[in-house]
Order: sequence, then structure tokens, then C-alpha cells
Amino acid sequence: MRHRGVKTRNTPRSHWLLMAAMTLALACMLLLGGILNHQVGGEGAGGPHEPLGGAGVPAAIAGGGPVVDTRAGSERSLAAQPGKVALTFDDGPDPRWTPQVLAVLAKHHVPATFFVIGAHVAQHPGLVRQEVAAGDEVGVHTFTHADLATAPAWRRNLEFSRTQSVIAGAAGVSTLLLRPPYSSEPDSLDRLDWAALQDAGRHGYLVVLADRDTEDWRRDGVQKIVDNALPPAAASQAGAAAPAPPPASGAKNGNDPKNPKAGAPAAPAPPPGFVLMLHDGGGDRSQTVAALDQLIPALQARGYTFDTVGGAIGAPSPMAPADTAARWKGEALIAAVGVSGFVVHWLGWAVFAAGVVAGVRILILLVAARRHKKRRAASWGPPVRRPVSVIVPAYNEEAGIRATVESLSASRHPIEIIVVDDGSTDGTAAVVGDLIAHRRPGLPPLRLIRQANGGKPAALNTGAAAARGDLLVMMDGDTVFEPETIAWLVQPFADPSVGAVSGNAKVGNRKGILGRWQHIEYVVGFNLERRMYDLAGCMPTVPGAVGAFRREALARVGGVSDDTLAEDTDLTMAVIRDGWRAVYEERAVAWTEAPTSLRQFWRQRYRWCYGTLQAMWKHRRSVLRRGAEGKLGRRGLTYMLLFQVLMPLLAPVVDVLAVYGLVFDDAAKVGAVWLAFLAVQALMALYAFRLDGERPTALWTLPLQQVVYRQLMYLVVIHSLVTAVVGTRLRWQRMQRHGSFNAPAAGQSPL
Repeated sequence: MRHRGVKTRNTPRSHWLLMAAMTLALACMLLLGGILNHQVGGEGAGGPHEPLGGAGVPAAIAGGGPVVDTRAGSERSLAAQPGKVALTFDDGPDPRWTPQVLAVLAKHHVPATFFVIGAHVAQHPGLVRQEVAAGDEVGVHTFTHADLATAPAWRRNLEFSRTQSVIAGAAGVSTLLLRPPYSSEPDSLDRLDWAALQDAGRHGYLVVLADRDTEDWRRDGVQKIVDNALPPAAASQAGAAAPAPPPASGAKNGNDPKNPKAGAPAAPAPPPGFVLMLHDGGGDRSQTVAALDQLIPALQARGYTFDTVGGAIGAPSPMAPADTAARWKGEALIAAVGVSGFVVHWLGWAVFAAGVVAGVRILILLVAARRHKKRRAASWGPPVRRPVSVIVPAYNEEAGIRATVESLSASRHPIEIIVVDDGSTDGTAAVVGDLIAHRRPGLPPLRLIRQANGGKPAALNTGAAAARGDLLVMMDGDTVFEPETIAWLVQPFADPSVGAVSGNAKVGNRKGILGRWQHIEYVVGFNLERRMYDLAGCMPTVPGAVGAFRREALARVGGVSDDTLAEDTDLTMAVIRDGWRAVYEERAVAWTEAPTSLRQFWRQRYRWCYGTLQAMWKHRRSVLRRGAEGKLGRRGLTYMLLFQVLMPLLAPVVDVLAVYGLVFDDAAKVGAVWLAFLAVQALMALYAFRLDGERPTALWTLPLQQVVYRQLMYLVVIHSLVTAVVGTRLRWQRMQRHGSFNAPAAGQSPL
């Protein structure tokens, strides 16, 4: 049925653009957060990729020094100068261990070179500034600790450039130094490693390997780290060696700045220099910090001095001030990482909270359903037998109006039937006219009222004005009632406080997969929630397919309003705010035709969701009221806001994180959680089907419903919210009817 006076703006589709932008931004933040939290510092990957000693690595490189220069096509290796040690640290900066390493270095007045992971720099830029300010060098250790030997060329370029960017943004410098992750000494290189080193040279990098690898990442103990670090001749004396006297003030490299030449004996030849590999990130580095405090004085006592990698090999400083554009680019990337980290952190807590809330919701629904079933076993009061007026608004309902009227004609409660043809352009009026012309004696009276198209609310108000009874049943033109439906529907009016009654709408066309999914939704979602709303005194919706109102209640709220696209929700909320009760009678069964295509389904649910948002906003002040109105606001609207608005917004994130966990994280754990969630959903569905007297055969589609149908509903909610934010007005969107089922026999399904 069309809605009069409401226009849509088809161009520009700004709500789609905003929706796409929000989706893209969220995807980028999750992707960046996933890279930072799941792909950084992963131990266990990397080489060796093929047997060591294989062809492809030049002998001069495999047996040469730890610094490899392949820039400008050269193939040469460089070594530390005699007597010099270059301390190098990988996998930082780490907010816990890097400051402790810097403190030990400052204590002994020695410099070092830090090979940083770009993702960690973006998360802790201040630590890199401290390293540079202390006179230390920084080098690239890739952005995500990727194995460069197996990475494609585009990935290598990305790892280099992103790390350079964040270093520039954090400390305002650029660097020529690079250490590939999972690297060690030159003789451990294989053919793939060598290809990666050559590629690094083409990017202008000086590759730094190591002479000695402490293997501190194994955490075999402080003494083991010290023994691995010291040259063989000194290793046996490391523990007993007396520390050298502290360097003179201002001597960063630990050497006495004075030059005592007069009378001094000839100095012994300095020991061979070397580059030492340690770690200041990637795990617990407490043993590294303790070993470093012992190692520095032990090496000083044996004549070693400390320098950066550039100083140790006698090369010009590999660091230079970054240009303005590079700094801005790096600062932007750091800011993006900060936003992503904030979003991912709070999304994690939100997902946890959502899980807890969802569990509580399931428990409440099941407990409420059980209590509601027991309470409804009792009578409402004296039987209600007075005649009822049934109003059927119809716009282009030719396909199903005959079945609707014939099902009403079989009612076992005294009724009058009023069909309001709201300007139909098909044969709706002709079908009803034929039914009137061939009316058999003993059937309920049937009237046809024709009017210019004014929308469903106008048609309902026209029917209410023409009705003779004080109890008004409202239904859709695509719905059929069972013979006992109206009798059950009006019994709650024995209680004078009841102003509206919701019946039990069921899906009639369930044979397709979409029909089965909607059938599950009606039984498990709508009806369980209506039982809970009834007990809580905050029923927000008496459905247009099967509902009844007291004429007095309808008159006091001014009839059916056309302020929203969900006129049934708007009317029900208005009745409750006026002080009436709205209740649920599950025995009043009606069969309705559900959409049979995704396009029709989307249009229907989009209208429902958008109209519900309108109604919630219209009646928002009920949150501050007392009595029945306050129950509607604080209970009903809060529940709807939480589970019909906020949870659907968060649910896609949960699904994305679940998929990410299956692919990149602990697939077994994520799969177990999903199966547990599905099992709970299945148990709840089985109980709901039992309460409604339904066979659970359709539940075989439940797992697929959780994967596909649920996401459709989330998108509908997001689309509706974006439409509301943008301010686009939505017209009435009517579903095409097919009349695909007939009126059921008493107490039977139409299938």
C-alpha cells in the first residue's frame, strides 16, 4: 500500500555513499588493527628456506662481515673495526623493555643500534624519539616482521616504505640501515635470503646481519646469553671478570677521552670487532636486560669499546633528517594507527559486552516465555462474545483478498467484515464485489468501502469510522485467519485495562529457503519477544497482520497516525502511553504471506526498520514518564535500542573478527565459540517451536541463517540508520502479493 505525501530523493544516493564510506573506514581500521595485533613479531616463521651452503650466495658474502652492501649493484661485506662492538637490538620498540635497555645503556655510557618494527613504532613513537635523542641509531626491521625472503616485491616495498614513514613521523629522521627479520649471521643465508638482500640494496639499504647471535629470544638464562655474546677466548672468564672503571664523564663510547702517551707502555693489539644481536621486544626480555648489564663491563674489561653500527664499520652516519613531506606522511600514519588501536581495543571490549548481553537476553527470553505460557493457561475473565468489526485495508490485493475474506467468513465468533479499497488499480474491488454479490445466508456481513488512495493509516481510520463494534480487529489484505483466531484475539478484552491485543502471526509460504528463514524468525524472534514484552508491560508493536484494539483506546489517541512508516508500532506505543495495556495472545493465529525474493524482503524490512526508528524517536519522551508509559520507555524502548539498533551495528564487526580469527588466529578456538553460540541458538529455537506447536523441520536451515540471513538484517538496520542520519525521506514500499497459500483448516497449517 502506498503512503501519501512522502517523497524520496533518488539522486544523489547520499545514504549509500555514507554507508559505503563507513564500511570502508571500519574495514581499514580492522585491517590495520589486525596487522598490528596478529601479524607482528610472529616467531617461528622465516628461514632457512633451503639447505644451507646451497648455490646462489657469493662466497665473499657468506664468509664475510656482517654488514652487506649491494647498493648500486655492488657485492661487498663490511666488518666492525678491531676493538669495537656494535650492540644491536631487534623487534622493538617495546613500552616495557626498551626503556630498561636504554637505562642500562645510559648507565654505562654506551650507544647501540635499534632495528625497529614499523608497527611498534607507530604504536610507541616516543620510544624512537628517546633512542635518537640518546645518540643511538635506528634501522628498519620491516613493518610487520615479515619474512622478506618469501615476500613478493610489492610486499617488500610496502614493508620498507611504511617503516621509513613512521620513523620519520616519530623521530624526524630517515635511515639507510636494514635488518631482515629471522636473519642471523652471514653464513646462514640461502638463495632466497640473498635475493631479498639484493632487493634491499636496490632500495638503497645497507643490510646489517650479525657476527654473534645471543639467541636471547630462547630465554635460556642470563649466563647463557652472556656466554653466547662473548668471543670464545673470553667466554670462560666472563663470570669472574672484574668490571672496568667507569668512563669519564661525557665519554659516550666508554673510552677515557684523555690520551696518556708519555711513559705509557705499548698498547696490545685490539681484539677483533663484532656486531652483536640482541632483542628489546617480541616477548619477555628481562633476561636480556640483566645480561646486558653484565656484558657491557665484561667487554670493556677486555679492551672493547662500543659504537653504533655506522661508527663500528667506519662509515658516515646512516641517518639523516627527514624532509617535511616524509614527516607529515609518517605522522598521518601514526595517527591512523592510534585511531585504529583505539577502535580495535574498544571493539574488543564491546564484543565481549555484546556476548554477555546476548547471553542474558537469551536467558530472559526463555524464562519469560515459560512464565507467559503458564500465565496464559488461566482465563482472562468472563468470555467475550460480543460482535467484532474486522477492518481489512487493501491496495492492489487482488491476488490474496479472496482468501482473506473467505477465512474471515469461516470465523466462529460473530463479526462484521469491512474491506477498505484504498484506491487500488487492479481488480481488488471487483473480487470483493463478487464476494458480496454471491454472499450466502449465514455468513458474516461484508462491506466494501472505496476511497482515493491515502495510505494504510487513512484506510484503517475509514474502516474504524464505519465499524459498528467497540472492538476492532485490524489485519492485512494478504493474511488469513483460522476459524478460532478472532475468538482468541478478543478474549483479553475481558480485562477492562487492556486496550490492544497482539495475535500470533505465522509465515504461510515456507517452502523456499527464504521462507524457512522468515518462519524461524517469526517463531523464535517475534513471538518470544512478544511474550517477554507482555510480562514486562511494554509491548511496542501489535502487528498489522493480526491485532485488535478497543475503540475507546483508538479514539483517545486520535486514531491511526501517518507520522511514521510503522503505523502499527506507532499506534501501539500511543495506546500504552495513554495508560492502556497491550498484551499477547499466542492462540490467535494468523497466516501471512512473506516476501519470496531478496529484493522484496529488503524493501519490506527496510520499511519496517525505518518506521520503527521513527516511532522510537516519536515516543522517546516516555523514558522520563511514570507508570505504564515509563515501562514502555525504560523497558521497551531501551530493549529495542539495544537489540534492534546497537547490537546489529556491532554484529558485523563480530563476524569480521570471527572470520579473521579463523584465518589468522586460533581457528579451533574461534570455531568452538561459534559452534557453542549456534548450539544455544538451536536450543532456544527448539523451545520456541515447541511453545508454538510447530514442527522443527525448518531448523535444519538455522546454521545457514546465522551466516547469511543475519547479515542481511544487519545491513537493513545499518541502511535505515544511515538513511535517518542523512535525512532522506522514505516512501511506502509495498510488497507484491502472489496469493501463494489458501486459508487453513481449523488448527492446521496451510502447507
